[in-house]
Amino acid sequence: MPVDPRERRAARHAQPAAAPVRQTRRKDPITVDRITDAALEVVATQGYDALTMRSVAAVLNTGPASLYAHVVNKADIDELIIGRLCSQLVLPTPDRSAWREQIHDVCAQARDQYLKYPGISRAALAMVSTNLDVLRVNEGMLAILLAGGIESQTAAWAIDALWLYTCAYALERSLVAQHEDWVVSRKDLVERFSALPADQFPQIRRHAFQLTAGMGHERFDFTLNLMIANLR
Repeated sequence: MPVDPRERRAARHAQPAAAPVRQTRRKDPITVDRITDAALEVVATQGYDALTMRSVAAVLNTGPASLYAHVVNKADIDELIIGRLCSQLVLPTPDRSAWREQIHDVCAQARDQYLKYPGISRAALAMVSTNLDVLRVNEGMLAILLAGGIESQTAAWAIDALWLYTCAYALERSLVAQHEDWVVSRKDLVERFSALPADQFPQIRRHAFQLTAGMGHERFDFTLNLMIANLR
């Protein structure tokens, strides 16, 4: 027997209103790309020392256990973040007449990427990567050097040396920035060198200005050019 609409309405009014359904924000699924984004966020805001499975999981609003469905461990994340930075590097078409400038530019691009993320070059120093984005850069650098007439064994070892120096330079700069309160000004450093006992440190006293010279990335450029110039 059909229920009278008025009875149905009365029944609705006789019962307490149902509690509103709480709208919960649906979580975005965890992916390797999101893990990489989160890892870079941790390093950019807190430094490389703060990068752990737990800190990455916190950025993603999840637990560390959920990351293991996508990455093996912290070392795997290290490779992912270095691969991401390498994917940002622009590789030129090798030019025999400009190979020195080209190889210098690739290293400078890597330096600038590392400097965005304090201490991140430690991850690059600690791994032998087969990540395709990293290998893409190695392939490009090798092609540049070979185009410049560099013998293959020399080119192979030169890439390693150039990466090591670039990583070490970026790491030193990040450490200086991290401990600014420990760093003395150039003026103070020249004064300290000049005040050293002349009988023990005659050369440092005499050349204090040259020992402390260098603005911006002048020392980086000097060392890189020194390495590149000696490849032949």
